[in-house]
Parts: sequence; structure tokens; C-alpha cells
Amino acid sequence: MTRRAVFFDRDGTLCEERGYINHPERLRLLPQSAGVLRELRARGHAVVVVTNQAGVARGYFPQHVLEATHQRLKQLLAKESALLDGIYACHHHPELGAPGFRAQCRCRKPRPGMLEAAARDLDLELARSFIVGDSFKDIGAGHAAGLAGSVLLRTGYGRGELLWKDPPAGVWPDYVADDLEDALAWILSKMEDEP
Repeated sequence: MTRRAVFFDRDGTLCEERGYINHPERLRLLPQSAGVLRELRARGHAVVVVTNQAGVARGYFPQHVLEATHQRLKQLLAKESALLDGIYACHHHPELGAPGFRAQCRCRKPRPGMLEAAARDLDLELARSFIVGDSFKDIGAGHAAGLAGSVLLRTGYGRGELLWKDPPAGVWPDYVADDLEDALAWILSKMEDEP
């Protein structure tokens, strides 16, 4: 039976926005992250990270550093009794990088490839799922995947996106949240509204 999911961007959403994380020790959780993930999983929903990580393509850090960073993310969450159902990362860049990393891929947000892969791997129902992020790219990926709703956080790059950036045509969040707990409350209210 397919499940709902809430997809989360990594940096600026679950973790502090610190630029390119070129060493696992630089990764820092935002204070509400573990509690929000625990609440969603307690209700039977999958929680999945979908993150653009073009630092690999750009040569800022090798792929094994990204993998170690995601291990640290899992460890930090586990210390607070929170788990992820999956982490999906796009290592590509459309114009930069060595062969294999320079690509016009389907996985780089705002394209929906990572969400679609997670849906296949984890038996998720995209039409009943949500995305939370700090960028119009996150919102665009949610729209492209046909999700039920999207939340743009004012954390990370979110405040600047809202103030200074024109979103692509047709890409506007269903809700703008001050923080993760605000996003969670809105998502849960939408889930309760469904028959």
C-alpha cells in the first residue's frame, strides 16, 4: 500500500544553510528538525530528503564526502530518535563538471527526478505528498512531481527568495512558513481536510 511522504530539502530546511558543506562536521541540524520528522513518522508518513549537491560536479568535494555528510545527518537525527526513510542527492550541474557530472539531468530540482525515484523505491503516493524547502527550485520540483502541496520556509535562502527573486512562471508555494513547526502544522491540517 502506498504511503504519503513529506519531502524535505536539506540545507536551509532541515540543516543550517552554510554554503557548500565540504566536510561532514560542518553540517548542523536546525532545532526543530528531529521533532518534526518524529511527528510525521509517528503518523505513518515517510520523510525523505531531496537535495541538489552540485558541489560534487563543481569539484568542491568528492562524492565520498557527500556520503559521509549524509551519514552524519542520519547520526545527528538518530541521537534525537528521528529517522529518515531516504536521502536522494543530485550530484550534477548542467554546465560544469567532469563527464558524468555535467548533465542536463532529470534529478536536479526543479525537475522531479529525485521525488519520482523515491516514490518508486519507497512505494510513495506523490499526489498525496508534500514538499518543504527554502527555494523556488524545491517548490518547482513539487509542482513537477504533482504533489498535493508545497511549503516555502523563510529559513535558509527562503526569505531572500521571497523578497528579491521572481519565481518561475506558475511556481508559487501553497504555503509560506516561518519555520518547520509552522510548516508541519499546515501540512497536517491539509492532510486532515482530505476525505
